[in-house]
Amino acid sequence: QVQLVESGGGLVQAGGSLRLSCAASGSIFSINAMGWYRQAPGKQRELVAAITSGGTTTYADSVKGRFTISRDNAKNTVYLQMNSLKPEDTAVYYCNGEVVVTLTYNEYLYWGQGTQVTVSS
Repeated sequence: QVQLVESGGGLVQAGGSLRLSCAASGSIFSINAMGWYRQAPGKQRELVAAITSGGTTTYADSVKGRFTISRDNAKNTVYLQMNSLKPEDTAVYYCNGEVVVTLTYNEYLYWGQGTQVTVSS
């Protein structure tokens, strides 16, 4: 079993910052790409940012220059530093990871439970 647990969400004023963390634990051999997604009320879940095991990053246009994704492979943890937050960033933020599990060495996509980010105007 593998679990991904997010933390760091909360309420912040527009222009403020938050740092989200997502720690993976369990029967992990390695983790390939990890990412952050978000889902606002009434909208589809969308990619925010992703990072490969080698550190290559991808960002949604809406967050480029404001958000930074990073990871600590030794801790199986991915981070999302969010600066200059806007009310339209309000959503539930989910992390995911392409996890290669022990014993079978198969890769599965796991998701965290989500953390709420609310940006007030």
